[in-house]
Amino acid sequence: MSNIVVMGVAGCGKSSLGRAIATALGWTCIEGDAHHSPASVAKMRVGVPLTDADRSAWLTVLGALLAASPTQVLACSALKQRYRDQLRAASPGLRFVFIDIDRDLALQRVLARGDTHLFPASLVDSQFATLEPPVDEASVLRVDAAWPAEQQLKRALIGLAEQQ
Repeated sequence: MSNIVVMGVAGCGKSSLGRAIATALGWTCIEGDAHHSPASVAKMRVGVPLTDADRSAWLTVLGALLAASPTQVLACSALKQRYRDQLRAASPGLRFVFIDIDRDLALQRVLARGDTHLFPASLVDSQFATLEPPVDEASVLRVDAAWPAEQQLKRALIGLAEQQ
């Protein structure tokens, strides 16, 4: 067994799919956003994109959480390859489910959240500017954000089982 990261830009559905995968496997789900520093949360709430420096300590915390047990699903943007590599170093054998979404659908979903989420719609474009899609990276499974949730879960579970 090895941990799983459900990744993608804001609005792709990583928290929902992460919880569904964790429930199906009987594993623990970690919500990556819950581990941002107060300073990072404050920046995002006012529409300031996070920098690599902002994300560095956050990724260290997430890596430590993953290192604690091999049966966890982490919902985390993991936008750049070096972020994913930092998590891989903390959790050998780490697998990723990349939820692929286009900008318009991501924006629509983030707008639909209203003011209840720490991430405003004004930051969606910065997510796409930062994203380095995990094309040709090992142990990465792609699912389409436009698929129904049940189809995403089924594809993820089948693909993850094939990676074992």
